[in-house]
Amino acid sequence: MITDQDSNFLYLADTLPQLYPSFYKRFEQTLKDNQVNYALLPETKDVWAVDYMPIQVDDERFVQFRYNPDYLQTVKLRKTISDVYSICDTLCIKPLKSTIVLDGGNVIRWKDRVIMCDKVFRENPAMPEKTLIKELRTLLEVDHICFIPTDKADKIGHADGMVRFLDYRTVLINDYSKEKSEFQLTFRMALHNAGLDWIEVPYNPYRNKQNIQANGIYINYLQMDGCLVLPIFNQKEDEEAVKLFSQLFPKTRISTVESNEIAQEGGILNCITWNVKN
Repeated sequence: MITDQDSNFLYLADTLPQLYPSFYKRFEQTLKDNQVNYALLPETKDVWAVDYMPIQVDDERFVQFRYNPDYLQTVKLRKTISDVYSICDTLCIKPLKSTIVLDGGNVIRWKDRVIMCDKVFRENPAMPEKTLIKELRTLLEVDHICFIPTDKADKIGHADGMVRFLDYRTVLINDYSKEKSEFQLTFRMALHNAGLDWIEVPYNPYRNKQNIQANGIYINYLQMDGCLVLPIFNQKEDEEAVKLFSQLFPKTRISTVESNEIAQEGGILNCITWNVKN
């Protein structure tokens, strides 16, 4: 499995500079400052590139899951689903096609394992659980899949707003100390049962007016080979987050970008980026 740390090229949806010009200008400058090679995906219909683009499993192979999430089922929202195969053809990528419904933002990767929210079972009700797990392991070429509970308040249900890998045995998770104790316990036990330890990172979405908003969720960062871009939100936790990530990634350049505009729409840096290894 290709990890975020392995990636060396970044794609962004061509809708991003159109819909969020101020944010895009800041983010583009941050990418240039970090000497990140990037390009725009053609003819996209929304900005959340990681969700609809294929998963890279090795240098040459990609898997395209079915992008048909339950939160895009109205007539209006279905029009925002991009033609991924057309985009891949433009990029000369021929992914292996799967009928499994799964968003890329719900696949947190390490070399031989992934983490995803258990929402994947709800989105594929016709497939028995054991069959689904076996198929996912085969397609993603991993030995282990850790299923974490979906936050009931999060209708999107993506793991990239909850957890990221630090190394083989350690993950970063949100500081859920203000959340319901039942959810905290279930979440931690899923990680423990997968043999994973965890480190809490700052988390403060509590000023948001709607559940969809992601302001205050620092764990949705962009990570590539040699650099990590952390979202900030002009709140007191920004400084704490930067300090902690600088300690956790001492050999990685840590940059920040103010991300309130896109966070208000439910996604942040991992959501808008599709980073691959060329």
